[in-house]
Amino acid sequence: MDRIPSVDLRDFLSGDESRKQKFIKEIGHAYETIGFVALKGHFLDNELVDNLYEQIKRFFELPVETKQKYEIPGIGGQRGYVSFGKESAKGKKEGDLKEFWHFGQYVENNPALEEEYPNNVDVAELPEFNEVGKQTYKMLEKTAKFVLRSLALHLGLDETYFDQYIFNGNSILRPIHYPPIHEEPKGAVRAAAHGDINLITLLMGAHGKGLQVQNHEGEWIDAIAEPDELMINVGDMLSRHSNNKLKSTIHRVVNPPKELWGTSRYSIPFFMHPVSEMKLDVLENCIDDKNPKQFEDITAGDFLNERLRELGLIK
Repeated sequence: MDRIPSVDLRDFLSGDESRKQKFIKEIGHAYETIGFVALKGHFLDNELVDNLYEQIKRFFELPVETKQKYEIPGIGGQRGYVSFGKESAKGKKEGDLKEFWHFGQYVENNPALEEEYPNNVDVAELPEFNEVGKQTYKMLEKTAKFVLRSLALHLGLDETYFDQYIFNGNSILRPIHYPPIHEEPKGAVRAAAHGDINLITLLMGAHGKGLQVQNHEGEWIDAIAEPDELMINVGDMLSRHSNNKLKSTIHRVVNPPKELWGTSRYSIPFFMHPVSEMKLDVLENCIDDKNPKQFEDITAGDFLNERLRELGLIK
């Protein structure tokens, strides 16, 4: 496959069974072959998107010492600010050429999870930043819920199978700033080749060249969304749970050509995570004689901690 397929969530939500089945078939085929789709018909409106970009640009333009006030020790970067070059891809020594922020779950009616998850961090200098981040988080979470419902049906499960695991799930909204490049990077890129940890990732800001996906022939292809589309990919948790029926695809963000080094890039992924106790054991209906069980049993929480250690975010 040499391009990212496009699907429209309004087909799934239309109430027309034939359109719903068309969406399930299209997204299922895309995730079995390339692991990415561009999605129209999501729940973000243009005003919210514009406000979010304005707020994150204002945050990343703050002085370094101001931003560093919001870098919280001891939580593996799960909330607040993570400074430039702190994160690296699995197996890479060089830090990625980026800084970012994390918004986490807004827990409803669950004191135990409020204890488990770190608190969200409010930016005193930008009160709108906190509210716009929360609104965006909720709309992406709602979009992700319906994408997972379509995938549950594709996998032969009850439509609402994932709902119980993603409600109050450990999901993360990550506004990223790739600053201008001032000198030849020594082996580092804006985001080195990696697979995502979570169930699915919804990406805002894939509208220009930079994001590349490795297809199953090993070729790198550009993943460029239309202005009204989100790029959505399968993460390692869902790939594992489906016995690699749904593919978690390696992707990267490459450095721009030299004439564009002086420009910033912003992208905003939403990493859909389940609650920590969800079992990622391979689904029985994804195992057969041709596809024996490929992965050991593990919970989502244990898998996340294992991967955060590999990324250098927790010791």
